[in-house]
Amino acid sequence: MPDSSEARPTVRILGTHGVPANYGGFETAAENVARYLTDHGWRAIVYCQTDHEGPTYEDQWNGIERVNISVANLGWLGTAKFDWLSILHAVKHRDVCLTFGYNTGIFNVLQRVRRVPNVINMDGIEWSRKRWGLVRQSILYINERFAAMFGNELIADHPELNTYLRSRAPARKITTITYGAHRIDDAPVGPVEALDLEPKRYLTLIARPIPENSILELVQGFSAKRRGINLVVLGAYDGEVDSYHRQVLDAASDEVKFLGAIYDPAIVQPLRYHALGYLHGHTVGGTNPSLVEALAAGNPVIAHNNKYNTWVADDAGLYFRTPADAEKRIDELLYQPDLASTLSRNALNRFESEFTWDHVAGQYEVLLRKSQRQSRPRAS
Repeated sequence: MPDSSEARPTVRILGTHGVPANYGGFETAAENVARYLTDHGWRAIVYCQTDHEGPTYEDQWNGIERVNISVANLGWLGTAKFDWLSILHAVKHRDVCLTFGYNTGIFNVLQRVRRVPNVINMDGIEWSRKRWGLVRQSILYINERFAAMFGNELIADHPELNTYLRSRAPARKITTITYGAHRIDDAPVGPVEALDLEPKRYLTLIARPIPENSILELVQGFSAKRRGINLVVLGAYDGEVDSYHRQVLDAASDEVKFLGAIYDPAIVQPLRYHALGYLHGHTVGGTNPSLVEALAAGNPVIAHNNKYNTWVADDAGLYFRTPADAEKRIDELLYQPDLASTLSRNALNRFESEFTWDHVAGQYEVLLRKSQRQSRPRAS
């Protein structure tokens, strides 16, 4: 009797560090898309970067099949090596590939040569981020071009990115599919109180501490006067080695609490749920995972006024550009409880309309099935 798995559609998911997700947004997306597909009759095979000793091996995790490839180096070169080995393994099969990111887009020529359908999530305009430096920006720029050329279908996670990608590829092969999150309907107060915080007596700011995320402007706006509440900032700040970090730390009043880099959902989710609101300063990129997760927690949002954030948060947000703007928006949120309640309801409505994982992953499935159909040889 043939293996029943052969009758199921199969997708091989590449470009992330693997599952379970414990590294970043792409890993979270890969895990949730894989879970959805597995629950809907697919074989979802995720390539995982590990540091085990020995050859590649396969196993399962929560119904998701894994190909574990040992590449100990988590840096740039290690990621490139892992991507190369993953693609070499994947193209031995005729299964549709789902690739997250274009960091090594030149390698996707292997799928094209072997006529293996490849759906690529093109991330944000990653090459434009100044933090990479000129050399890495150039490498990313070139790989973005290759990925756009070699991918059969391209995913933009925001309508503005869809527009941008049309300068790189035909519109017919670009689809907008956003990032997702799980709704937070309740959370324990213990993790919040353990950090010496009171529920509904603080705002959160969760972002990588770099200038393009407007951390300084938000801290300055909050610290312009006594608030009677805290601003909780997550992220690794080292004022001894980073001048921008030093500026942020120096601008902060004693009501700003820097808690370091916290990734544990058992802590982050309660912090979001029990917050008065969320401050979001990102100025580049598409649909930001942290902003979506804030909406999923029903957080009123104060966000930098740009086309990425205004589309995602819509009427769940108040918007700023300068520290003075941020100060005013924080005043409005803190001293107008009816406004805060309205923004919270709008946040949950916006989340339910666009950003649930069932909605997002369902769109991935549609696109993967389309790629499978197009790759099948026509009957003569």
